[in-house]
Amino acid sequence: MLDEAVVTENIARLAARLSERTGELTGDLVVLYARELPNLVHDDESVVSLLSASLYQNIDTALRIFQHGIDPARVEAPAAAMEYARRLAQRGIPVIDLIRAYYLGQTAILNHAVAAAPELIPDPLLLGAVLGRALTITFTFIDRVTQQVVSAYQEERDRWLLNRSAMRAARVRALLEGGGAELDATEAAIGYRLRGTHLAMIVWHGLDPAHGNALGSLELVAGEIAAALPTAGEPLFVPVDELCAWVWFPLSAPALPGEEHVERVLGKADPAVRLVLGEPGEGVDGFRRSHRQAVRVHALATAAGEHCGRVLTFRDVGAIALMTSDLAAARTWVAETLGELATGDEQHERLRETLRVFLATGGSYTAAAGRLTMHKNSVQYRVRKAEEILGRPVAESRLDIELALKLCHRLGGAVLLTR
Repeated sequence: MLDEAVVTENIARLAARLSERTGELTGDLVVLYARELPNLVHDDESVVSLLSASLYQNIDTALRIFQHGIDPARVEAPAAAMEYARRLAQRGIPVIDLIRAYYLGQTAILNHAVAAAPELIPDPLLLGAVLGRALTITFTFIDRVTQQVVSAYQEERDRWLLNRSAMRAARVRALLEGGGAELDATEAAIGYRLRGTHLAMIVWHGLDPAHGNALGSLELVAGEIAAALPTAGEPLFVPVDELCAWVWFPLSAPALPGEEHVERVLGKADPAVRLVLGEPGEGVDGFRRSHRQAVRVHALATAAGEHCGRVLTFRDVGAIALMTSDLAAARTWVAETLGELATGDEQHERLRETLRVFLATGGSYTAAAGRLTMHKNSVQYRVRKAEEILGRPVAESRLDIELALKLCHRLGGAVLLTR
């Protein structure tokens, strides 16, 4: 059986031999990264210099562990390694690249050790024991250091994103208030192109979210909504507070997301998530106008509370949002327009929905039947019944009736009569 002291002594000899080549090994790793992880090397000179310092200090620390019998589980990551992790976080380099760099480096150094060891340790049994011990210690060291540098990366990433979001929000607010005359500078600051067509959205949690990372879930919703739009770039996501965000979509053509798609997105999201949309607008003026429209609808949705639909658009409820911010007045107007048809029960809801679809399809019984998946005669019966409740033909005040029906559809109990 091999003496542990002999194994330890030979590990120290091997580490001492490799330590004579620390500078050369550092250079070899930089070349390896240029091939396998080019985004770590093709950066400005200061960052590449910090990468080299990080590699040198990590190699030096690892070899000193072997030379002096230091417990690898108690070693602190070198200062240059911690700072390099923070710098990668600031540049948005994926953390997986940082982790992969450590394991590529570990493999490369172990290969150098395997190549150098037979000359120093000719006994096969002793060589196997030395390399086995070296492998165990190396893995412990790498695991310890990667935990520390990944923690540093994440802390810096969170801090940097928070600061960037705050600065971006300030620039966006200034732009909405009429500032941002230097268009190029404003675009660079907020990371969003202001020339072109924009669609504004406000997305928020109506109640405290069931799970943490509320803003992250809102950003995910924004990304999935963007997938159904003809976008010309990434959306601009600006947190307002921890439960609400303003969003702008850069469009290649004016459009709104399909209702079915939005419902699918919200169906996968936290049940408390709601959103409102403005109308597409051109240029900086359109950027502001679309947002103002979304703000008006958001105020209406907030006033309506839980009775309101989870999705509202300026196109559907903008008229009433512009006319008044008094929900009680809106409820009164709906009651005056629809009479008993505005009653909040299932029977009247069926009649309202049939009449709404009938009007939305141009007054076609056949088209409405297809949309509602029911027989044309049933549509005719319900429309006739609705007109009896209204006390007049729909054609006499079609615009008001259609708008009132849309409000009932979107705002629900907030504008309906209760028995």
